[in-house]
Amino acid sequence: MPAPRSSAQQGTDQLAPAGPPAAPARHPAVTSGEPAPPAPAKQRDAFFDNAKYLAIVLVAIGHAWEPYYHGSRSAASLYLFVYAFHMPAFTVISGYFSRSFDMRRDRLQRLVTGVAVPFVVFQVTFALFRYWGGDTESFTLSMLDPWFLTWFLAALFIWRLTAPLWRIVRWPVPLALAIAVGASASPDIGTELDLQRVLQFLPFFVLGMCLKAEHFSLVRRWPVRIAAVPVLAGALVFTYWAVPRMNNAWFYHTDSAEKLGAPWWIGALMQPAMFGCSLVLTACFLAWVPGRRMWCTALGAGTLYGYLLHGFLAKGSRWWGWYDAGWVHTPWGAAVVTFLGGAVVTLLCTPPVQRVFRFAMEPKMRWAFRAAERRTRAAAASTGKQPSAPP
Repeated sequence: MPAPRSSAQQGTDQLAPAGPPAAPARHPAVTSGEPAPPAPAKQRDAFFDNAKYLAIVLVAIGHAWEPYYHGSRSAASLYLFVYAFHMPAFTVISGYFSRSFDMRRDRLQRLVTGVAVPFVVFQVTFALFRYWGGDTESFTLSMLDPWFLTWFLAALFIWRLTAPLWRIVRWPVPLALAIAVGASASPDIGTELDLQRVLQFLPFFVLGMCLKAEHFSLVRRWPVRIAAVPVLAGALVFTYWAVPRMNNAWFYHTDSAEKLGAPWWIGALMQPAMFGCSLVLTACFLAWVPGRRMWCTALGAGTLYGYLLHGFLAKGSRWWGWYDAGWVHTPWGAAVVTFLGGAVVTLLCTPPVQRVFRFAMEPKMRWAFRAAERRTRAAAASTGKQPSAPP
């Protein structure tokens, strides 16, 4: 079943050379002198909105499970299982929707207002929250040191700026994977902008840029869905085996092999291996994402809100001892915590929450940008004045 065309796919199609434009059809309302009806709005792709919502729920549940890691091997295996693919899946989808990104004015403005500004706002807010919550003795702030969740905003900003480059190189995914391998083997990469993680997750973003709608349709066929079930079950069994034998920090992609206590060549082997495993699990995850509109589809547009806002509860619950209660560490307590993690991030993705926090997540900021030169010339032409040269 072919997936519906998304707005990102349409934007990519516009980059391809087109034939001679067809003569526009005249609407009856135009010929009769009546105003033409407005053009229909582009409809969002339900599949990708569902995928983003489910991925962000897994992110929140993974954070809710973290305190159980050292107390239960079963909880630790579930935690590693989710961490093996939830951020790779989110990064692949982000790359897919960045395929048409270029240095066009409006896209650069959206990159600033939708990525850079939230990064700055939440770096400051998280720094204040850490000081108020007692995590730090004094207030410290650094825009070069992303904390907790803001690393993804810094990464997305860097990845999108490099998007035009990945469209012109001949082997983008192997090149991005080679960069990730080099990063893993390089202990001298600093912590600025969490560059180690940015580079190690880069292949997933580049892969998303290379995918097309038919690739997502392929993994959603029933034979693939059926095959995904034993693969996911096998991965869960493997993580249970690996918990006492493997450093879980490999799944975070935050450090080089040497800092994880392994020689550099182990990192060079682990990067392609983990990329392949995460890619297979991501495909299995996407295979079972519904393609029709559901109650949660509209929440896919608010995943950035849920992603950033749930961080306050994820960290505050540790600082304030919410996991110290005995019932929390019972099986039914863990089930309640899992449910609350999914419910809270769901609530934070809803339209009312988006309206309240849009000033920080998606500000218009027209005052911060110069008027487009084309508009300036059009205004000058309407007044009969010659536009002045730009400074």
